[in-house]
Amino acid sequence: MAIFDKVLQQGVKQGIVPARTKFAREWFRSAAESLYQRRVSADTILKDETRLVQNITYGYMYGFSYDPKWKKELPYYDQFPLIFPVELQENGFMGINFHYLPHVLRAKLMDALYTTVNNRKYDDSTRVRISYDVLKNVSKFRMFKPTLKKYLRNHIRSNFLQISSKEWDIALFLPTENFKKATKEKVWIESRKKI
Repeated sequence: MAIFDKVLQQGVKQGIVPARTKFAREWFRSAAESLYQRRVSADTILKDETRLVQNITYGYMYGFSYDPKWKKELPYYDQFPLIFPVELQENGFMGINFHYLPHVLRAKLMDALYTTVNNRKYDDSTRVRISYDVLKNVSKFRMFKPTLKKYLRNHIRSNFLQISSKEWDIALFLPTENFKKATKEKVWIESRKKI
């Protein structure tokens, strides 16, 4: 994945190890955010077949293409969610979609989620330990409210792009949100009101 690799290589050259420290998280977020001057296409990201999986697992971050069943009724929706799944359901799952938050709140929510990781290796074995029940009952996760969305399996339009823990901070700030029926600014204003 050229985009992730480019940002990771820049950090490694400067001796910055992804996710391990607050400084490193902020550095990678800033480097990814600088890509906002160019549009990063979700379609381009989904072309890396080595990272695509057919099923999701708790604790990992994913991106995918989605076409909502009730899109005519929804005031707006994101066609390329960036999620952590929090509850599997018979016909789909619920997940935290970071795209519904402005950057500063994405970072705060992700920092809270870092407190739940199962290890500090930040490799393929690292996962967040989160569920819907935990989100509801812990105040540091209050920013999740506007991000919690239900995704129906038969409306998912791609395989899932599984994002490694060392790339979470990059993915948070890549400009891959694809809102329909509203601008991202309007969505973020609404999300702040819900919080």
